[in-house]
Amino acid sequence: MRTEKILVTGACGQIGTELVPALRAKYGPENVIASDRHLVTADLVKDGLYVKADVMNPVMLERVVNHSAITQIYHLAAVLSANGEQNPRQSWDLNMQSLLHVLEAARKRKHCRVFWPSSIAVFGKHCLPAFCAQHVPNQPATVYGISKAAGELWCQYYYDQYGLDVRSIRYPGLISHSAKAGGGTTDYAVDIFHQAIASGHYQCFLADNTLLPMLYMPDAVRAALELMDAPAADLSVRTSYNIWGLTFSPKELAGQIKQYLPGFNISYTPDFRQRIADSWPASINGHQSSKDWHWKYEFGLAEMAAEMLWHLGDEQLKKRVTAARAGLAGAPQPAGQEQWL
Repeated sequence: MRTEKILVTGACGQIGTELVPALRAKYGPENVIASDRHLVTADLVKDGLYVKADVMNPVMLERVVNHSAITQIYHLAAVLSANGEQNPRQSWDLNMQSLLHVLEAARKRKHCRVFWPSSIAVFGKHCLPAFCAQHVPNQPATVYGISKAAGELWCQYYYDQYGLDVRSIRYPGLISHSAKAGGGTTDYAVDIFHQAIASGHYQCFLADNTLLPMLYMPDAVRAALELMDAPAADLSVRTSYNIWGLTFSPKELAGQIKQYLPGFNISYTPDFRQRIADSWPASINGHQSSKDWHWKYEFGLAEMAAEMLWHLGDEQLKKRVTAARAGLAGAPQPAGQEQWL
């Protein structure tokens, strides 16, 4: 078996913060290079290799790929939906050109596999509002969604024309305790935990009943690793896979938080992000990912909320969450948190 040499672009972002440690645990710290636009610091290199690299510079990118004999690239650098609407042209340039630079570098390298995250932002208002299927017409309402829809077609093109092994997931909203909100429309589901703990109040930029697909980051990381491990012959989708996950509203999430923080309250002041959220489906049909590479999510709403509060809270809140979960007879415990009980 060959030794995998892995490059992660945009490694300091929301996904990279948790994906890089998972890759290092699997392949060894010496075989995973994290990269981003940030200058090298002691913190960035304490757990493994890190290089400052701009994915908008194709010469620099190819130099890193060739010098390190890279066999897998996880390309995570992107401007997210809400931030993208503030500067559409710049967002398009970064999201689109960086992907093309990665695809070209991988094509020239040969035998280099690529993972690239797409998004539910590719869907538009004409898609089914619930249980949105794998193959539907995409009419995205944001520049982020437009770039992801175009990127999916480029992935298919590089697979068809050059045999490049590109794999992708249409991620829903991602929730992580390791990184704060990064400018996405679904990021209320991250910021709400920080504000609930810090002030006991959250002013939500979406309406209380806005249903959106979500996924807890450990599941999102596992999905990427499982897809990249799947035999190429089993994969039937070379644009981007839908995956099953959670669906909940801000009101429902606030209800889960109140179980541990009874004094928490939430108010609703919808802004321009409501229009973006309304263009997306409330739930996703992930049948093809389940069929092709046996995808199944592990964290439900209750488990996710408990884990977020446990990780972000002080010792008193940790004890409260631990005690509450110990009282749930027979309930599944969040993965990797055996130390709670």
